[in-house]
Amino acid sequence: MHRLDPHRLQQQATSAAADFSGAAPFAHAVLDGFLPQDHAEALARDFPAPDDPIWADWRQRTGHQYGKQGTRNSDNFGCLSDTLYSSLLEFNSSVFLQFLQQLTGLEALLPDPYFQGGGLHQIVSGGILDIHTDFNDYRRLGIYRRLNVLLYLTADWQPGDGGELELWNGPPPDGSCVRQLPPLFNRLVVFKTDKSSFHGHTHEWMPRDRTRRSIALYYYTCDPEPGQHYDACTDFQSVVKKALPSRS
Repeated sequence: MHRLDPHRLQQQATSAAADFSGAAPFAHAVLDGFLPQDHAEALARDFPAPDDPIWADWRQRTGHQYGKQGTRNSDNFGCLSDTLYSSLLEFNSSVFLQFLQQLTGLEALLPDPYFQGGGLHQIVSGGILDIHTDFNDYRRLGIYRRLNVLLYLTADWQPGDGGELELWNGPPPDGSCVRQLPPLFNRLVVFKTDKSSFHGHTHEWMPRDRTRRSIALYYYTCDPEPGQHYDACTDFQSVVKKALPSRS
């Protein structure tokens, strides 16, 4: 069984902490080769296919999330392989929280046992994710969202595949993309979550034989960050939107 290595995590956090605090357009860090290769390959091997019943029907979403499949919450995690299930639980463990705290400087981080809005995500061919900011007032638990963590498990990404994560310095029309991050296999992206962390991917996922795969993890604190606006809304900016197909 694969396990997170505290010593490896400590080294990774130490090497990336300065990048996180000084990054533009908002605090973030990119860690390539995050997991040992055999661990990442095991997660990818067990990742559910697009027709697996664990996925919520993306056609019931909005056109801002065209082609985006998600597990939504942890209710069906028992259907996952032991490797995926145990890894998701480890990402909520004290070992991983200590890594994030060392990397970001945030203290007293909390995981979400329900994985609300997180868990497994994948984008099918033609899929996009409009530029947006996320909900940050988690009313179910009375806590405040502070970090997004994305672990990409996309196989064999090539230029032209699309699906690059975009980090924007503000909403349109004045805001623009400052950094594009290809969803490379075993790449971890950690970024601060607030109402100025505009992100998404406007370039369609092009491959028909592969999906854009990721594990999405969100972390919280008991107290809000002073000066920040908090609400329970995902605020899409209509940079890109596609008409949903009819459901047969």
